[in-house]
Amino acid sequence: MKKLLWLVLLVLSSLVYPLAQAADDEFPFRVRYPDVAIMTTAELGKRFNDVLVIDVRSKYEFDTLHVKDAVNVPLTTGFGDKMVLLRDKHKKPFVFYCNGKTCLKSYDAVLLAAKARLDDIHAYDAGIFDWAKAQPEKTVLLGRSPIKPEDMIDKKRFQAHLLEPKDFGARVGDKSVVLDVRDRVQRDTALFPFKEQRAQLDELKKIDLVIEDAKANKKTLLVYDQTGKQVEWFQYYLENKGVKDYYFMKGGAQAHFDFTLGKVVLGSGDKGKDKPGKN
Repeated sequence: MKKLLWLVLLVLSSLVYPLAQAADDEFPFRVRYPDVAIMTTAELGKRFNDVLVIDVRSKYEFDTLHVKDAVNVPLTTGFGDKMVLLRDKHKKPFVFYCNGKTCLKSYDAVLLAAKARLDDIHAYDAGIFDWAKAQPEKTVLLGRSPIKPEDMIDKKRFQAHLLEPKDFGARVGDKSVVLDVRDRVQRDTALFPFKEQRAQLDELKKIDLVIEDAKANKKTLLVYDQTGKQVEWFQYYLENKGVKDYYFMKGGAQAHFDFTLGKVVLGSGDKGKDKPGKN
């Protein structure tokens, strides 16, 4: 009997461990935040009208795509104090979200809110993209709701508009318009002096002028940011404006410097280790 019981427990453990491992693989950072209460997509859908959904991403990301009726409170200095003020107005449970399963902001938001002595707080760590797929009628894209599944830009569609820094630079010329969309604090020097224009992502009037110039003169629009992340959101704006001929620099300005100057490996003393042409 004992042998049979042991065999049953062994079989059950062999089934449970792969399931737990799969969950960890899907949400790799949950293990770092054992004290954070998690709300799943299904749970948020059921409790949607009974909670306050808080988007902790940047305003630009929020304005592009967000959960319907969510409030935007970027995860910046003073976040805990802002949550205290928000709780004075809203007694519902708070649910924080960001971009997805590898984004830590939703977890950190819970910890900061807890530090400010708030309770009934949760992280929706599946993020905006899983929500948009599951609840298109409760999602807002560029001010429009509901959305359609085809409105979402998948990874393959984004990658089709990426160019390595070398190839990006090779396209700079009379047949293209280059746009630097880095924030002012990120700008140090122009990557293509006298051949590019600059506009932050929230400077839509400037951006629209550049877009119209490219379209009117049938030129390729070449866009770069600091690390290749902001352009993922900017693609929605370009598609909405009907721009077809455009490319982003893969990895942004940082990748350009890595390619032209070589990556600096701290402590190695060899700045040219990853420089093009080096073995």
